[in-house]
Amino acid sequence: MAYPHTRPRRMRRDDFSRRLMREHRLSADDLILPVFVREGESVRESIGSMPGVERLSIDLLLKLADEAVELGIPALALFPVTPPEAKSLDAAEAWNPQGLAQRAVRALKARHPGLGVITDVALDPFTTHGQDGLIDASGYVVNDETVEALVKQALSHAEAGADVVAPSDMMDGRIGAIRSALEAAGHIHTRILAYSAKYASSFYGPFRDAVGSAGNLGKGNKYTYQMDPANSDEALREVGLDLDEGADMVMVKPGLPYLDIVRRVKDRFGAPTFVYQVSGEYAMLKAAAQNGWLDERAVALESLLSIKRAGADAILTYYALDAARWLRA
Repeated sequence: MAYPHTRPRRMRRDDFSRRLMREHRLSADDLILPVFVREGESVRESIGSMPGVERLSIDLLLKLADEAVELGIPALALFPVTPPEAKSLDAAEAWNPQGLAQRAVRALKARHPGLGVITDVALDPFTTHGQDGLIDASGYVVNDETVEALVKQALSHAEAGADVVAPSDMMDGRIGAIRSALEAAGHIHTRILAYSAKYASSFYGPFRDAVGSAGNLGKGNKYTYQMDPANSDEALREVGLDLDEGADMVMVKPGLPYLDIVRRVKDRFGAPTFVYQVSGEYAMLKAAAQNGWLDERAVALESLLSIKRAGADAILTYYALDAARWLRA
């Protein structure tokens, strides 16, 4: 029927009717907290480009995990800050059983067995050149040799107790290789969160500062393995390949600039679809809020809800703790 018989504003008039017809809801269950861990004891370092986010030693990371559990956040995503002296061309520190990430996993699972621990499987924190893989003499990131290294890294994480390994490197065939290795080693319950549609985005800068790879990468780029921001159909192909190879969940990264990709992936595959609201997205909102230009709570929750509305089942966000508190209030 036409106006005045149909008045959509009638349902928007009162809080009770707005609530009754609300299509999407955000809760702590949707949130994953990315955390940066560093060597040392009782050490915390602020990250200039990510106000409110810190690099923490393992003992302080455990206290942060206590807070996440109390707020009902289901999982943490762990990113190690590798000391310069531990970096190398072959990234061997990535699969050191006594490496920083491996020790952090064991500590987290001992403290909170029910908290999901997700580990990053990529070589960029461990290479002297800052690329996500091994390079040849020309500086090109080689695929198959990198996959062999990633398999060793993923196995070391599973052996340490990681619940989810998350290859974020965008090498071809790495999901199948990791899945086969996990099965062969008896890690049949270890889940794989595949960064399937990870774009060569300019929104990653603060993250690279946080993990200490920005200086190693220098003026280099990752265009030969991360996806072209202009492409959408290609994302569906990448997601399909990773699911066929044994991924349990797929990731779209970044978040807000790629909501069309999230929607297409969810509609096509119906698989658990995660989104990373990346460091640059966080930094923009934080800076605008600190300047008094935006209401931080309102825009942060709105941005997270928009990602959920687009089809995301879970969101990695540096706002996880704040959002969980705001949603509880």
